Amino acid sequence: MVQVDGSNFAGFVLLGLSSSPVFCGLLFPLFLFMYLISLLGNFLIIFLIFSNKCLLCTPMYFFLSHLSLADLGFSSNTVPKMLQILVSQTNTISYSGCLTQMYFFVFFCTTDNFLLAAMAYDRYVAICHPLYYASVMTYKRCLFLAAGSWFLSFSQGLLYLFTIAKFSFCGSREISHFFCDLHPLLKLSCSDTSAAETLLMIEGTATMLGPFMFIVLSYIFIVSKVLKVPSASGKYKAFSTCSAHLTTVAFFYGTLIGTYIRPSSTYSGSKLKVASIFYTVVTPMLNPFIYSLRNTEMHEAMKKLWKIWFHGRRIIGELN
Repeated sequence: MVQVDGSNFAGFVLLGLSSSPVFCGLLFPLFLFMYLISLLGNFLIIFLIFSNKCLLCTPMYFFLSHLSLADLGFSSNTVPKMLQILVSQTNTISYSGCLTQMYFFVFFCTTDNFLLAAMAYDRYVAICHPLYYASVMTYKRCLFLAAGSWFLSFSQGLLYLFTIAKFSFCGSREISHFFCDLHPLLKLSCSDTSAAETLLMIEGTATMLGPFMFIVLSYIFIVSKVLKVPSASGKYKAFSTCSAHLTTVAFFYGTLIGTYIRPSSTYSGSKLKVASIFYTVVTPMLNPFIYSLRNTEMHEAMKKLWKIWFHGRRIIGELN
């Protein structure tokens, strides 16, 4: 058995989703389409919000723009490599490239986590304390919450990166996944990872479950407040403002908690691949639809953008 470490290790081999060329040929156009829809939808949301001052100054849309940005990075960090493996069977990745991919996975995943908690806080203040909403959810406070989400995620990513970089890897370099994830890397290491694994599991559980429990607690107060509203239309209006956020939370945490809040010894390659598809491909693609399909403000912003674009093309046509 030859020992390889960060100084002389050539890289890893990503086994991808399947070794069957026929199955890969079927999956490639599907995931390419989903990835392109995700890029288009999230770019459109970011552009609409930053081009509309009213939306940008509204806390919900301010956080949504950051969530879309995190989703873009989240999917773009993993999906292109997965598509490359599906279409060309080029499944090698360098040591530094693998650690970089793992870092950005942790970074964007944690950012999503904290931003969803910030959005839950915004909904809590809006519904439970509407009279103080304008004074509490100021642009400065929203900026602080968003910046804090990015900074804490940056710090957690560095913790994972420096921890994994200390390990040596022996023998097999095959990762049973379509990207460099934490659990497969821990299983490949020939170093004693028990102490680091315990530390990362405790820290990761606190980082993930902390915001999740905050979201649950926020919605307990929200539901309690809404149930006291006398009219059915008032209850429906209050719940409708939270439906998009609740749907995103269910998609995001539904697969993430069950996958990562456990020791790497219990990790199952096939289950992890399926779960990873949901939070790296499906959820970033669905979020733009979840937040825009039933949202009148986003509809108006899109109509305004369409009118400006159409009017601009007509003027150019007349000049030509």
